[in-house]
Amino acid sequence: MGGAVCKTEVKEEKGRRSVGREDSLTSADRIRRFTVRQFGFNVLSLARRGLKEVPEELWELLELEKLNLSLNSLKVLPPHLALLSNLVVLNLWGNQLSSLPAEIGQLTRLRVLFAYRNRLTEVPEELGACTQLEVLSLANNQLTSLPASLSNLSRLKKLNLSHNLIAHVPGCVYNMKALVFLHLACNRLENLAENIQALVELKILIVEGNSLHSLPKALCCLTRLELLNLDFNDIKDVPQEMHQLFRLEKLACHPLDKGLHIVHNPLLKPVKEVLEGGLSALFSYLRAT
Repeated sequence: MGGAVCKTEVKEEKGRRSVGREDSLTSADRIRRFTVRQFGFNVLSLARRGLKEVPEELWELLELEKLNLSLNSLKVLPPHLALLSNLVVLNLWGNQLSSLPAEIGQLTRLRVLFAYRNRLTEVPEELGACTQLEVLSLANNQLTSLPASLSNLSRLKKLNLSHNLIAHVPGCVYNMKALVFLHLACNRLENLAENIQALVELKILIVEGNSLHSLPKALCCLTRLELLNLDFNDIKDVPQEMHQLFRLEKLACHPLDKGLHIVHNPLLKPVKEVLEGGLSALFSYLRAT
């Protein structure tokens, strides 16, 4: 009996101490406890928390370098975002954002921005001030264009604009000369401009699921291309110079395979028949013509 009472008293005392410590924490400290140190970065994940707005306390965590707010129900990001000036990675995918705040341009250390699967209809021109960006995904939104200021993203290596409402490749894209990966699938593109030859570092170009009628000769200047996906377009012929894209190596079938993807296009004779012999047969034919 006596032992049981003593144990109960000890538990109650521990509970009081725990409550006391909790009450002494500031609201920012409570959220700070969820931060971890990963690969030398201060990281906080608030993904899948059912958030409809960002907790006010978050803006006090000035030390944050990687922030994950994905898969919530956020409709707005407040201007306070600018306070997190140490951010290197910002993950916003899978929310209900219709816009990004202009203050995002103050995150000058940002290298990775994921904002896909939202409801974005435009991108603030201030994003062009994030000149350290290397990866930008704006896929699965409702974008029709990008601001010219994004021409300043000279370090950008990967850009995903797939599944939007883009009818013309934004001019700023042709100025992103460090691009290695460009994803433009499932938009409303009818052509690619000759300016595409400026993207000399491109290794992967995906434009499947558009309405391309033809390909510019300038595309054949991108001799580093290892994957070119032209599936599901309206292409009837290919440029004679395409044989210069020697790194494509083969006709590809699986979406992730390197090579040339060109199925489900109304290709005309003789290209259609020549392709039955594989990519090497096509390149030999093009060299001879």
